[in-house]
Amino acid sequence: MLFLPIISIFVIAAGYVLRRSIEFPDKPNVDGTVNIAGWFVKATGLLMLVGSLFNGMFFYAEPGFKYHVRTILGEEKMVSDTGYNLYLFGRYNAWKNAMSVQASSTGRGEVVAEAESAQMSANLAPKSLVFLDQVDAFVSATSRFELPSDEEAFLRLARQYRTPENLLRTELVPAFEETLGATAALMSAEDYFQGGKTEFNNEFQRQMEDGIYLVRRIETQVSSGQNRAGSANAALGEDQEEFGDDTKTVFVVQKLLDETGQPRRKQQSFTQFGISVTSARVTDVNPNQKFKDRMALRQQAAADRAIAREQRIQEEEQKLLAVARGEREVAERQAAAKVIQIERTTDAETEKQLAITAAEREREAARIAKEQSEILLDKARIDAEAVQVAADAEAYAKSKILEADNALAQKLDAEVEIQKLWAEAFAKRNVPTYVFGSGGGDGGTPVGADDEASRLFQILTLQAAERLDYDRTIAE
Repeated sequence: MLFLPIISIFVIAAGYVLRRSIEFPDKPNVDGTVNIAGWFVKATGLLMLVGSLFNGMFFYAEPGFKYHVRTILGEEKMVSDTGYNLYLFGRYNAWKNAMSVQASSTGRGEVVAEAESAQMSANLAPKSLVFLDQVDAFVSATSRFELPSDEEAFLRLARQYRTPENLLRTELVPAFEETLGATAALMSAEDYFQGGKTEFNNEFQRQMEDGIYLVRRIETQVSSGQNRAGSANAALGEDQEEFGDDTKTVFVVQKLLDETGQPRRKQQSFTQFGISVTSARVTDVNPNQKFKDRMALRQQAAADRAIAREQRIQEEEQKLLAVARGEREVAERQAAAKVIQIERTTDAETEKQLAITAAEREREAARIAKEQSEILLDKARIDAEAVQVAADAEAYAKSKILEADNALAQKLDAEVEIQKLWAEAFAKRNVPTYVFGSGGGDGGTPVGADDEASRLFQILTLQAAERLDYDRTIAE
């Protein structure tokens, strides 16, 4: 770093020598030009000296970085403030505040810890892992590590690993790969693809933060729960005898526990330097083709079972639908019959009520007619009594009148009328012109003479008076 200041001093000296040693007294124009050139060389050297001294004494700290600074006087410090900082012709190197290690399909193994434009400090290829059930797969994952903010821990880290690339290559990347492998050994590929992705991610992050579990792999025999039946004896039909073993081999990883019952761990070495894990994720697991084929067959079988289950459910639903339809039809018929029954009952009740109403109306009409008849009867009785009274009164009056004058006026009127009738009859009698027979007188043949007619009328009058109990005499 002192090379540029020394060169600058030599340039200043060259300008001074050029100005003082080279003179042209006979040629004033040339001498002036040389003098100006000397001043220019000295000014250039001075600017170079100032610039080199500034660059040798100060550097610019970028945001998002920590700097390990070693001065020419042997001082060592951490710089995290953004802007120009003094390093006094010493050395410094940049450390990112957080480093990322990623294994992805685009990774080629680059480690570019100090490059400001780099998206990842370490971009690795997908890691080949073997799961608990011996299924190998290429796994993509990412982890982010935060460097310590404490100056003492940072300086101890910088002294131990010297450069960020060395830290990545010797500590962070191996810890990342080892933890991925240890996490894969805790779970089978089938469990991972049957809903264990979240558990796998959690285990990976816990082991990155707190350490790798110390485990023991155990092989056990468990019951499959599916008894297999033979088909050699055709006479048994569907009731075949069981054969074979219904157990299967299962590999179980058992975590080793300490005296307190907590899982024993292999601590991550980078935690000794204050490095912490801020995130750890498994982004993709790509198993081998055989496992994919097996999973495809299993998925197809599961899909077939699901379809069969759905068909069975559909059949059950159809059955229930048919039952419900039949019950609905029965209910509709019962409802229709009930409606008819209600209508008939209502009609009968209506007819009954109408009949009762008609009977009550007729009874009321009869009662009214009876009352009217009674009234009329009473009226007729009263009228009859009145007529009888009037008749009695009139008879009494007539009797009194008759008693008073012996009914002279009536008798006279009756006599007049009788005589009128006889006179008219006598006047209109037929008298023969010629009469042959014995002569008149007593015992002779009647010939319609006047005296004969007179006697006849007298006889008839007497008979009428007898029938009427009529006394022609006048009382004295």
